[in-house]
Amino acid sequence: MSLYHTIFLVTLYFSFPTNGAYQLIWSDEFNQNSRQIDATKWFLETQAPNNGRWYNNEKQHYTDRLDNVYVSDGTLKIVAKKENYTHSGTQLAYTSARLNSKVSFTYGKVVVRAKLPKAQGTWPAIWMLGSNLETVGWPACGEIDIMEQLFENQQMVQCAVHTPATHGDNTIVKQINVSDVTQNFHEYGMVWTAEKIEFFVDGQHYFTYEPKNKTPQNWPYFNDQYILLNIAMGGNLGGKIAADFTQDQMEVDYVRVYQQIAE
Repeated sequence: MSLYHTIFLVTLYFSFPTNGAYQLIWSDEFNQNSRQIDATKWFLETQAPNNGRWYNNEKQHYTDRLDNVYVSDGTLKIVAKKENYTHSGTQLAYTSARLNSKVSFTYGKVVVRAKLPKAQGTWPAIWMLGSNLETVGWPACGEIDIMEQLFENQQMVQCAVHTPATHGDNTIVKQINVSDVTQNFHEYGMVWTAEKIEFFVDGQHYFTYEPKNKTPQNWPYFNDQYILLNIAMGGNLGGKIAADFTQDQMEVDYVRVYQQIAE
């Protein structure tokens, strides 16, 4: 989740890939009776890595409280709130939650059905990071943004790839119009193979990242990655937070990970 400058609007659609059979290897349907998230599947990241703050000029603390993350009526709720909250000696004016999956994998298909927040200043994301983040750092670990919502146009979402060669001002980003992302659920998907990464909304393809001459600089995607779900506040893509903001949420129906069956 960074500031992007290489942006293209894509309106051509193709069908979801059907070649090759996939099997479900991990999922969370959020159907448990408990309001607590399933701790065998998710880790709630609360320790800010940047001197008590998160990167990208974000304005929130992430917490593990039920105020900010809970399960009810078959869906996960990630709730961003306006409240003064102190963590690690730093007080910020907003709270939210950030979930990291405890599963990591190399190659596969990820599908997440979600409804996005509508308040100005929210920055929801469904994304992935290399599991070797702690040893090689970012962007060498690779980042795959399956879905981010844009503050300047909440009827548009985008995908992105971050590598040593494509980050910051050179990040590769693709956008797609989805007119009702804050009113209705949509399915955000990614298919990752040894050759390419494809991005989908509601099963419709809108971008492929496929460098021809792969090196660790443009293709760090040969190691395990894990899934993240969060709402940031403000920051590089959240924009100006509405003065009357009190709270909003991203609601997630399911997260599913598939891998291709060897023929």
